[in-house]
Amino acid sequence: MYLPQEIIRKKRDGEVLTREEIQFFIQGVAKNTVSEGQIAAFAMAIFFQEMTMDERIALTCAMRDSGMVINWDHMGFDGPIVDKHSTGGVGDVTSLMLGPMVAACGGFVPMISGRGLGHTGGTLDKLESIPGYNITPDNQVFGDVTKKAGVAIIGQTGDLAPADKRVYATRDITATVDNISLITASILSKKLAAGLDSLVMDVKVGSGAFMPTYEASEELAKSIVAVANGAGTNTTAILTDMNQVLASSAGNAVEVREAVRFLTGEYKNPRLYEITMASCAEMLLLGKLAKSEEEARQKLDRALDSGEAAQRFGQMVHGLGGPADFIESYDDYLDTAEVVKPVFADTAGTVSAMDTRAIGMAVVGMGGGRRVATDTIDYAVGFDGFVRLGEQVTSQTPLATIHARNEQQWQQAANELKQAIEIGTSYASTPDVYRKIRASDV
Repeated sequence: MYLPQEIIRKKRDGEVLTREEIQFFIQGVAKNTVSEGQIAAFAMAIFFQEMTMDERIALTCAMRDSGMVINWDHMGFDGPIVDKHSTGGVGDVTSLMLGPMVAACGGFVPMISGRGLGHTGGTLDKLESIPGYNITPDNQVFGDVTKKAGVAIIGQTGDLAPADKRVYATRDITATVDNISLITASILSKKLAAGLDSLVMDVKVGSGAFMPTYEASEELAKSIVAVANGAGTNTTAILTDMNQVLASSAGNAVEVREAVRFLTGEYKNPRLYEITMASCAEMLLLGKLAKSEEEARQKLDRALDSGEAAQRFGQMVHGLGGPADFIESYDDYLDTAEVVKPVFADTAGTVSAMDTRAIGMAVVGMGGGRRVATDTIDYAVGFDGFVRLGEQVTSQTPLATIHARNEQQWQQAANELKQAIEIGTSYASTPDVYRKIRASDV
């Protein structure tokens, strides 16, 4: 028999917890026999003393097993169950193309996504800009859509990793969010409860990233790869650049428009294409749907060029309650703002830096994100047509087009955007993909 306070004391004093002690504590969190104060003390002890890799694996597995773990065996999928998760960024719309692209290549992608958090946009918020799209279907519908379309992107249900929900809510109000062990367990417990064969983790680096430095992003990536593989799910992490907005747009409806245009071949932002392809190719390799990165990329390009990936997206949208003709008629369904006009650079020069986090917060300020969990989202507002780092601009060059509800909101967003984009004389380029971290690297 264990006591929660003794487990807290042990970790507080820098000792290593056993798998059984961690399981006992997390079961108590799920059953409400461990108090909020005890969760706070446990999180603070971990914050200061950290955890070994074995402890991290035990914590992740205990949180994964605190609720339902989905088993897909009864569905008779004839391909691997693969997924991708991102640490979040601005204009990061990759999931909306990636799921259908991998599905068109023979994978099954039951993706459980999140809402926007702080300056980062949420995949669920983007999808909810589609009329009728249901992010909380029952498990039968979730499975049926995944089988038919090959992809279904939904929100976390209450019975998946419920212990994480309590732990995270307490961490959020006790200054214990930014800890590698706790972040790793929180991210992976929800993902691994979805019954995946393999996972690709997109860890962002740069001014719009969750982690403050390249070193911190790399440390998180290595932790996730070690823990996920230790928990039995083949996982690779990719470190990708977030020193500028990833897509050409940032917002909700504006990003959905860009995703559809990408899938139909109407317009592909080169950087968004490269980072999406890197994650997709790794998913095909992990799922044994391709023998080499070159073969994976050829299959993915065929999925796009043939229209198969766009068709899969349309099937998913319709299967989850959205319009049957969304791909063909997306502009008829997505909300539009009243004031849509560009903001121009004040001076000529080279776009040398971008405070991506500030741009994300500008979207939040317009109503396109949440300051608190109860805020409602305005799906129409945001930016598109972003200038890129390294581009030459003059006072006649649009930095972006702002989608606002009124002139006052447009002006506020224009001021914030100008402050966030630095015009200088030179630009030091950064790679789109810094490195891949596989199980053999940790």
